[in-house]
Amino acid sequence: MTSMELALQPLRRRFNRLAQRCVALIEGVINPYRPELYYMRGPGPKCRARRQATLRD
Repeated sequence: MTSMELALQPLRRRFNRLAQRCVALIEGVINPYRPELYYMRGPGPKCRARRQATLRD
């Protein structure tokens, strides 16, 4: 490698990081749907226990 290439390596690394962040930001804006936010599970054990307690009374 030449001295110019060695001198430009840190600049290239910073540019690559900036480009990756920009791509991630754009992808987040373009595709806002995140199914894990909308995934619904059934009632948990505490909810069932509460319901059974109200049914017994």
